[in-house]
Amino acid sequence: MRLAVISDVHGNLHALDAVLEDIARQNVDATLALGDFLSGPGDPTGVADRFIELDMPSVRGNHDRYIVDGRENDWHIDALVRDQLDERQRAWLAAVPPTLLHEGDVFLCHGTPRDDNGSFMDHMVGSIAAMQSREHIEAQAAGFDHAVLLCGHTHVPRSLRLNDGRLVVNPGSVGLPFEIGSPDARYAIIEKRSAGWNTELHAVAYDHQAAARQALDRGYPRWAEALTWGWASPSEL
Repeated sequence: MRLAVISDVHGNLHALDAVLEDIARQNVDATLALGDFLSGPGDPTGVADRFIELDMPSVRGNHDRYIVDGRENDWHIDALVRDQLDERQRAWLAAVPPTLLHEGDVFLCHGTPRDDNGSFMDHMVGSIAAMQSREHIEAQAAGFDHAVLLCGHTHVPRSLRLNDGRLVVNPGSVGLPFEIGSPDARYAIIEKRSAGWNTELHAVAYDHQAAARQALDRGYPRWAEALTWGWASPSEL
């Protein structure tokens, strides 16, 4: 079994289409999506239509939940996207589940298996991403005895083995690079081989300047900087 994994598109259709084009050359059996599809000033409705069309196995992210349900002290980007969605797009987003088990082996979540706003392998120290302790990571995985655990949320691509050999993978962000030093779009491929599951972390060059211009034209200069340089932190947006 060979699977592509994408996460955290954040409304960046330019990056999503580049990643999907790259995945089309990878001979995968399916593509899995880990949420935070739309929260961004680029083309969130275009991203929604792309996912509706593709109908891939997916789980929602915390920002998908915020867009659907609303929240106190709403983030301006989530409010922006909510106002742009039509009824069909809103219904699709509301129907995306919080977690999913694919083919009995591969567990999908956005943050951690129990919390779509939790950090599985990395967390922010000030504006810098830092790896969580082994004890924290093992605790998040406890009770989810699947060969592969997939997570997103932190935008940091990473693959590690738990003590018992289970694989935990974060593919990084398709559409919004955090403290990664590169504007490239990120995704992962996981493959079941004779020795177990293997991970490939991919970085895809795309027309990030077009995505940055789109954000700038819509009045979001900090997003444009993030898309241009790849050095943003969440607090800056």
